[in-house]
Parts: sequence; structure tokens; C-alpha cells
Amino acid sequence: MLLIFFFVTFLSMLMLFVSWILSYKSNNSNESLTPFECGFEPLSDMRSPFSIRFFLLIILFLIFDIEVSLIFPIISILIIDKKIETILSFTMFLIILLFGIFHEWNEGAIDWVTV
Repeated sequence: MLLIFFFVTFLSMLMLFVSWILSYKSNNSNESLTPFECGFEPLSDMRSPFSIRFFLLIILFLIFDIEVSLIFPIISILIIDKKIETILSFTMFLIILLFGIFHEWNEGAIDWVTV
């Protein structure tokens, strides 16, 4: 066991050393040293207007992406356990999710074309 620990430690140190030796560091490019601010020019006015529609669309994507990741385990639970409480809770979850998406659709948050 101790031999395996020393071997793993030696191998990881060797890989770190080789990557440090082989890495190419260039200080010639001033552009690579400037910060990148979310698609804005690095030296432009930082108080330029930001599209709130883009921000809202990203937030909606994150919310519904997390909810979709919650749906997959619930479906696997429904396959195993077919109790009425589990089915009702999943149905209520989907109803709340659908009401949320229809509300955002009605408010025009999803419609990118209208201004």
C-alpha cells in the first residue's frame, strides 16, 4: 500500500514537472493580458447599456435547465414507485413549471423578436 502511495505521488509530481517544463509562456502579447468582460471591448466604457432581455433569457434558461435536471430522477422514481403521492407531487411540479413558462411567454420574455 505504501509503495502504491509513493508511486502515485511520484507520478503526479513527474506530470506536474513535465507540464511546467513544456508550457510556453509568452509575455509579448499585451492583448492576452487585458481582462475580457463578457463580450465588451476591454478598453471601452464599462457603463455601456446592457440588454436586459439577454440577461432575462439567460436566467430563464438556467431555471428551466435546473428543473429539467430534476425531472430525470423523478421519472426514474416514478418507474420504481407508483404511489399516488409520488404521481401527484410530480404532476404538481409539472403544472407549476408549465404555469411559469406560460407566464413568461405571456409577458414576452421568451419572444426575442419584439422590442
